[in-house]
Amino acid sequence: MQTPSRPAPEPDAGTGELRLFHTAPHACGYWPDREARDLVLDPRDPRLRDVYPQALRWGFRRSGDIVYRPHCGDCRACTAVRIPVDAFVPNRSQRRTLARNTDVDARVVAAERNDERLALYRKYLVSRHPAGGMDDHGASEFDQFLIGSWNEGRLLELRLHGQLVAVAVTDLIEDALSAVYTFYDPDVVSRGLGTLAILRQIAWAQRDRRRYLYLGYWIDGHRKMAYKRNFRPLEAFDGRQWRPLTDATP
Repeated sequence: MQTPSRPAPEPDAGTGELRLFHTAPHACGYWPDREARDLVLDPRDPRLRDVYPQALRWGFRRSGDIVYRPHCGDCRACTAVRIPVDAFVPNRSQRRTLARNTDVDARVVAAERNDERLALYRKYLVSRHPAGGMDDHGASEFDQFLIGSWNEGRLLELRLHGQLVAVAVTDLIEDALSAVYTFYDPDVVSRGLGTLAILRQIAWAQRDRRRYLYLGYWIDGHRKMAYKRNFRPLEAFDGRQWRPLTDATP
């Protein structure tokens, strides 16, 4: 999870035009040899909840109470992507994942921290991000990065024989869901729980008659982002409009 640095807004936020801040350069969370910068909507503006749906359509993303979009000086690798859920058809691998996990129950619950969810989050970070600055996250970081204070969020819980094995933090807007972050039990990695969480979020969006599932950013050539191309059709935001992301898309 890449979290932008927090800007220092002026005290009169919420009046007039919504303001954007350009963060100082910071280490890129995806390419260790690059610096990154972000555009951040004023985090003190009380209209964030109202403008958040449009911000998603403009390629922004939420982390805690921060709504940001990568805006680096000489790199445009991060591409916002979303799935038009009514057109989605699972591929053979995804169908196998669904068949393999028929014994996994899914339920949507309030976006709240409890001991069980926090323990799974910490276990996941220690396994996936050892010595990466996130493996010491505790309760306050869980609330700060995943829950937020103004958004309408839910948690999609996946349970195997009653045991919590995955949580997908999901935001709700009027016509879409946004996949904020997913963490799962590394001891059952063979289940494909990350893929399963997205498939269950797609099914959730379809049941609620929402048009899209936003997946955050895809980066061409980055190993950890390659899985997003497996969900088709996939749309990408080019800075002006959303268009199909195909094998021929540069």
